[in-house]
Amino acid sequence: MSVFGSIGWLILSIGILITFHEYGHFVVARRFGVHVLRFSLGFGKPLFKRVGTDGTEYVVSMIPLGGYVKMLDEREFEVPEQDLHRAHNRKPVWQRMLIAVAGPAFNFLLGFALLWTTFVIGLPDYQPVVGHTTGLAAQGGFQSGDRLLRIGDERVDTWTDAGMLLVSAAMAREPVEVEVQREDGGRATRSLAFQQLPPRLDDAQTLDRIGLFPRQFELPAVVGQTTTPAAGKALRAGDRILAVNGTSVAYFGDFARIVHEQARPGIPIDLTIERDGKRLDAQVIPQEDRADGGSRLIIGVAAKVTTAAYDGLRRYGPIEAIGASASEVRRQVAANVGMLVRVFTEGATGNLHSVVSIATTADAAARNGVAWFLYFLAVLSLGLGLINLLPIPILDGGHLLYYLMELVKGRPLSERTLAVGQFVGLVLLGGLMCVAFYNDLLRQSP
Repeated sequence: MSVFGSIGWLILSIGILITFHEYGHFVVARRFGVHVLRFSLGFGKPLFKRVGTDGTEYVVSMIPLGGYVKMLDEREFEVPEQDLHRAHNRKPVWQRMLIAVAGPAFNFLLGFALLWTTFVIGLPDYQPVVGHTTGLAAQGGFQSGDRLLRIGDERVDTWTDAGMLLVSAAMAREPVEVEVQREDGGRATRSLAFQQLPPRLDDAQTLDRIGLFPRQFELPAVVGQTTTPAAGKALRAGDRILAVNGTSVAYFGDFARIVHEQARPGIPIDLTIERDGKRLDAQVIPQEDRADGGSRLIIGVAAKVTTAAYDGLRRYGPIEAIGASASEVRRQVAANVGMLVRVFTEGATGNLHSVVSIATTADAAARNGVAWFLYFLAVLSLGLGLINLLPIPILDGGHLLYYLMELVKGRPLSERTLAVGQFVGLVLLGGLMCVAFYNDLLRQSP
């Protein structure tokens, strides 16, 4: 599906979301009799321009990252007497509030519709089966082969569900119980001590501290390459490691863990391997590795890297998909609200992303197929709707704040107050964008 590349998918994604967002403002403004002067997708020099029979100028501009709806308003220019009834500023406050909230509302509606379409098509994903564990998961007794059933009170269907629910549950920094189905078919309850997590972690850091990793990402215990002379003499690329010092292994993570636990200076590690269909014994003496300023014993074996195929499909019938989509909207909004709360209360800005991350994620989603691209658009649309509701001047939420203040005061805010608010909003939004770009630059750096 990926034929555009990152920039192309970014422009397509932003174009779709901005179109729906601005159309929300447009259609509600028209419904209340406000004259829309211009409906613009993008900023800067117009590439396409047409005046409709309704008198609205429809424009597609050069810079595709945004858009706007320009309405008739006395605060911007003189309005003829006969058109005053069509001016935005002459409409009741409640109508102006609905016009402002219509853009984010259309983003939420679009997100729901895209999720419904995705679930009817079927979203490929990984089953929520645990591979190796570290950190809090190891402390909580999670075992390889555990299938996650519930995290707290929430049902888990896929590994994507699990990741989102784990991050959301970790925000409260309180212990959470996880219901699992063991590999032998029995059920058990594990516990994650989220109170041990430090503050100001981004999502990736939180998941790393939790230490639950999907079995599908477990690499088989197959030698990809050797990195020490001792290993090179005993092993070849393609050898499958069957046992380490008599302990059977199936995955490379198990192999690495046992080597780490049992390696001693000068004492050989006994390996049972399979090569060309034959079972062989081999020995490798561990060597000291001082990489990254530390010291550890290694035998110098790197895994054969493979890409895990999806082994699950999240698909519902048209009716059942309505409830599933509503539940997913709730989860996504809750996760985004939690992230924004942490940004403004803890300074946890690591989850802020710029158009750089959006572009690469859009391209990756497109490469995974139609369902994943639609899911990405849905998540992005919900995030855009929520961000626009923030009470920051220049955003829709800022306009809603102005209108609430107008209701309290009984009159519109002064031009000076509006100007100061616009400046503060620009500074705040610009600062958040700079942090997002900085985060992405760090992610791109080696």
